[in-house]
Amino acid sequence: MTSQDASTIVAIATLAALADGQRDADELARITETATALGLSNPDELLVQLESGALTLATLTARLSTDDARTMAYETAVAVCRADGWVNPSESAFLRQLSAAVGVDTAPVDTAVAAIDRAADEQASAASGAAAPGALDQYILDQAIVTAGLEILPDRLANLGILPLQLRMVQQIGAKHGQELDIAQVKDLAATLGLGAAAQVLEKVVRRTFGGLTGGLLGGALGGLIGGTAGSVAGLASGAAVTFATTYALGHVADQYYAQGRTLSTADLKALFARFRRDAETVFPRVESRIRGAASGGSLTDLLRSTTR
Repeated sequence: MTSQDASTIVAIATLAALADGQRDADELARITETATALGLSNPDELLVQLESGALTLATLTARLSTDDARTMAYETAVAVCRADGWVNPSESAFLRQLSAAVGVDTAPVDTAVAAIDRAADEQASAASGAAAPGALDQYILDQAIVTAGLEILPDRLANLGILPLQLRMVQQIGAKHGQELDIAQVKDLAATLGLGAAAQVLEKVVRRTFGGLTGGLLGGALGGLIGGTAGSVAGLASGAAVTFATTYALGHVADQYYAQGRTLSTADLKALFARFRRDAETVFPRVESRIRGAASGGSLTDLLRSTTR
């Protein structure tokens, strides 16, 4: 992996974050700010060049030196496009174009994505039949354990499963309270709590992509990410704790929100989210061994399969 490979992958990931076709000024600013922090020089100019046709995906991918780098570029773009749990037609078109441009076998990535979506749907279906007292609390806890387990898997694709599981959990909790939620409504609640933002996912995915590398491939900014906790045992454990707390808090906020007929204000939702995250910090040590056990097989598909039995 060369510094040019790394910077090109960040550039492609930045384009993936913009591929949904929505040009919200605030989100665009966050994406470009994140790309700059990750070491990409002048992401605004990159976008201008692509939109004008002066630079193409084929030109970008031609800069990648190995098949592994090309595969990493595609995996990273898929993860960023799925920042909100779903891929819209514009993002699908971008990924098809990228798949053709990288010229490597993208089937393993697409297979993993299908397995993740299937597992998320199967878990939601299984939860829909659970009516015992405390079943919803147990469902939320189980989802928090599963998503934390995905965080510590060595598989670069594992992060693809976290947000879909979280969002389908919200959808299922709404259904428990008689709320038939569409995708947009689920995404709106997640966005209110700061989840599913493309800029946030862009940074997280790039951290994980380069976590096993050494040296500052992109200089100080990304070099700091690589040289920090990313990829280390401590870093993975910390990531698992954060993901556990996020899923746990999201589930319980959704429970209260839909139980009260969606009458809670944005301020109330954020306060509840903060409170339940603090609660999750006390729960995590009690279930950490379960999380590590769920991830002990080291396989994304095995972990997802074990949670739908």
